[in-house]
Amino acid sequence: METPEPVSRTGAAVSGQKTREGFSRRNTLEGGRGIDVAVRKGRAALGSARDAIAAAAASTIRGVREQGPERDELLLGAKSVGAAVVAWVVARHLLPVAVATFAPLTALLALQVTVYRSVRDCVQYGLAVAAGAALAAALAAGAGIHWWSFALLGLLAVGVGRFRPFGGQGSQVAAVGFFAFSSGGGRIDYIGHLAASVLIGAVCGLGAHFLLAPARHTRRRQEAAESICFELSGRMRDLADAFDTREPALEEVRRMRSDWRGLAADCDRLHGMVDTEAENAKLNPRSPQVAVPYALPRTRETLTIAQRCLDHLRSITRTLEYALADGHHEALRPAFRSGYGALLNSAAAVVEEIGQAAATDNGRLQELLGQASGRLGELRPLMRSETEAESEPLAPTIQGALLTDASRLVTDIRSNLDAVASV
Repeated sequence: METPEPVSRTGAAVSGQKTREGFSRRNTLEGGRGIDVAVRKGRAALGSARDAIAAAAASTIRGVREQGPERDELLLGAKSVGAAVVAWVVARHLLPVAVATFAPLTALLALQVTVYRSVRDCVQYGLAVAAGAALAAALAAGAGIHWWSFALLGLLAVGVGRFRPFGGQGSQVAAVGFFAFSSGGGRIDYIGHLAASVLIGAVCGLGAHFLLAPARHTRRRQEAAESICFELSGRMRDLADAFDTREPALEEVRRMRSDWRGLAADCDRLHGMVDTEAENAKLNPRSPQVAVPYALPRTRETLTIAQRCLDHLRSITRTLEYALADGHHEALRPAFRSGYGALLNSAAAVVEEIGQAAATDNGRLQELLGQASGRLGELRPLMRSETEAESEPLAPTIQGALLTDASRLVTDIRSNLDAVASV
């Protein structure tokens, strides 16, 4: 039986040294990669911070130079700082230092985007302070200062804070209760000073808001809605041209779908701005830019019509895109495509008329809508018959989908027309 040859110590040492060198080289490479990754991440973070600083600086410059949301933010920030400083100075002179901090905090809370929201939040915060202080005083007097009474205070404050009258300030019930219980020991004099500090902050904050009330932007919102409707009508005419063209470009149709998504996002954002402006009109001492009281509701209904039109236009464009991608575009009669383009042009004229910031000509609007309805009625006879569809079996499906979307488009415009036509 053969015995294995012994491995020399020199060979083993050489092999071990090579292994260690391999591990060392690999660790060096991995360490270098880790350093490169960290450097790249650091540079990306530095670039993001630099971009954020540049954007903030540009926003500040725009706010100084021209009216708009940037200036509103600057003024709100300046009023917040001024009101907080005044509230802190007054509270420091009139009240103990332990409760003076509540005054500037309340002043900051009181200065919201709109006067109505500021008053609402102040009232809710005042109710939360009263509830939290009352709970702290009752438990301190009845049970004393103990860990279990503090825990009971937390349970009661969290439960009370869920009541609807406190709104978004429900968590302040527990915060004020804890502060009054631990720092003030639930003493009545301390709670009175705390309430006075909150009152000083509320007066300073609301006073700054009423003295320098937020600007009214009714006309700006109307012009923004008009711009969206004008752009929407232009895109609708582009889609109409695509139906009129014998071979529309597939990439152009796909770009339209992207345009619809962008316009829908703009409508959603402007809807929120119109709602904020409607809230801004409440309790605002500034005189309105537009004397018509239902200008903002009309703008909201205009955006609703635009959004519903976009829903149907996305569906129409998707059907056209699929027909082009699968080579079934020729399944539609040229007269049907031309009539469909005419319908879209008529609907575009209606949307453009609806979006005008000026008073709507009801007669003109009804005339345009009647033309769109007439175009829709002319399309059905232009569909391929069942006999003709034998060579193009997908023609009825494509035509039916397009007609359904066109019918819904006209119906949704008509159903929301009363609110717009009232101005």
